[in-house]
Amino acid sequence: MNIGRLLTKRYPSRNAAPIKSDAVVRPDFLCVGAQKAGTSWLYHQLNSHPDFWMPPIKELGYFDQMSHSRHPDSWCKAPSRDKRDHFFFAGMESLCSTPFIDRERYGRLFAPKGELLSGDVTPVYSIVPEEMIVAIMDYFPALKIIFIARDPVERAWSALSMGVRNGGLSPFDFRNPDVVIRHLFHPDILCRSFPSFTVARWRRHVPAEQMRIYFYDDLTTDSARLRAEIILFLGGDPKKARARADQRIMQDTNKPPLTPEVRNHLGRFFAQELRTCAIELAGAAVEWPSRYGL
Repeated sequence: MNIGRLLTKRYPSRNAAPIKSDAVVRPDFLCVGAQKAGTSWLYHQLNSHPDFWMPPIKELGYFDQMSHSRHPDSWCKAPSRDKRDHFFFAGMESLCSTPFIDRERYGRLFAPKGELLSGDVTPVYSIVPEEMIVAIMDYFPALKIIFIARDPVERAWSALSMGVRNGGLSPFDFRNPDVVIRHLFHPDILCRSFPSFTVARWRRHVPAEQMRIYFYDDLTTDSARLRAEIILFLGGDPKKARARADQRIMQDTNKPPLTPEVRNHLGRFFAQELRTCAIELAGAAVEWPSRYGL
């Protein structure tokens, strides 16, 4: 990919248009994944917090696919809450008509935040080309990066279930280990299933103090503490949180049961990744290998 070809406030009231300023407008943070690891929960928590203004849609996807699609369903059907959202949608419409990545105009999408905090929660950023990571951090050097890691076996199982449910994968026998492993090689599943690789790619280009790794494990055991840690890292006040900490934790009730046989096969498939995560990610990942007798 030729990266050279890709690159070229405050509100007095809720319904006011953004005050024009010569200051550079930009997001404060990106949440780059992982898919099926609590990013919807995070968006909801930040969207309801008074220290944040979040875009009216969760996943902008601009650095992955939006620049190639003028009317993505994910945002053109989203309701507007106020004039700030109208400003955002107008900016997105204009931005998506541009056939190249325009980082300056992307940054302007966040003008409605005024003096609040704001960011882009898009899990697919975990797999953008590394030269795109360089381009993002080069233009937004103060950007904070969040990644929520999940046990690769559990994440893959949840992703396979979602793929079948959404029609991206044809139904298959979830009880057959060999069939399950074959479906893991679907490009959209496999490329998102190695969190150590994702983290290493972003760490190479993000200052250590600007990147944090969190864990889905903590979301399920102590969501209030996890929320407080994330909000504090982003610069907000955890004590101002309005939503219940356990609200919007997405549970896939239609997910087929993971049989012991399939679980063991998946554990062996991801054995090296589980061990690498325990070393490179630390935290909750330290316990992942032992779940599979590794």
